[in-house]
Amino acid sequence: MLERIPGTEDIELKPKFVEHYKKLCGPRYDDFLQYSFSYPRRSIRVNTLKSSVEQVKELLPQWKLDPIPWIKEGFWVSSERRDIGNTAAHMLGAIYVQEAASMIPPLVLNPEENSLVLDMAASPGSKSTQLAAMMNNTGLLIANDINAARMKPLGINMQRSGAHNMITTRMMGQSFRKKGMEFDHILLDAPCSGTGTIRKSLKTVTIWNPGMIERLARTQTQLLDVAYDILKAGQSMVYSTCSCEPQENEAVIDHLLQRNDGATIEKIDLPLNRSKPILELDEKHYASEIKNALRIWPQDNDTEGFFVCKIRKE
Repeated sequence: MLERIPGTEDIELKPKFVEHYKKLCGPRYDDFLQYSFSYPRRSIRVNTLKSSVEQVKELLPQWKLDPIPWIKEGFWVSSERRDIGNTAAHMLGAIYVQEAASMIPPLVLNPEENSLVLDMAASPGSKSTQLAAMMNNTGLLIANDINAARMKPLGINMQRSGAHNMITTRMMGQSFRKKGMEFDHILLDAPCSGTGTIRKSLKTVTIWNPGMIERLARTQTQLLDVAYDILKAGQSMVYSTCSCEPQENEAVIDHLLQRNDGATIEKIDLPLNRSKPILELDEKHYASEIKNALRIWPQDNDTEGFFVCKIRKE
């Protein structure tokens, strides 16, 4: 049952935002607003480096756990309490409080044990710690971020989760091209406008503007070009954002495909509701194989909005 966030009835949306999203959503525009201004469902991921589902259930007797269909370690949680982050299970690292759609990119990347993996924009570490658990603390995971202030939560979450195969670095993602390294797998959860996360951060609708989207898209394109260059041949990477903007998603992937004949988009098969990727907008046409990418609106699964694309380098 959706519960509207108090005060959102008084939010005045920018005319350009309304026009743009009515074009993107069509008859689902009202649903988009309804979910974007309603409280998000709380969810957790069981940290298999420290605990099991059975142990977590014992640690959280006051919480109802409903399985998230697309990940066996993920659960939606409900209780009279709202402070799941203050529980012993969280403080001990047995669980990670993580939005359900945010668990998808590492799941799609699916790194093997003993592999070399890069999380190019890692803080605060939700996806990095998930990757470490999937790798069973083997191999090497480099968790990078550019922002010095964001290194603290990344380090704290890494330690709390017991991720021993992970090191942190602080530099521009573009700098990895100069290091001469090649990776088995790369996750680029790119910095974005966050228009899929309005329900978590209401200021997103107040700061939204077309110029910001253009600037972000340029950075995302640069980062994806670098990530593809340092990915080993025959391997796959994942590009993702919590944005609903085609300019930050389908257009960025289209740019990569135009520049690299060896890049292919792999299908993503997960048990969830999805929307068709946007292949045409404002007289711009994007490569047809982008239809294999995963586009999720908040109203599709009552989650954040997300875009996930798995790219293979031949």
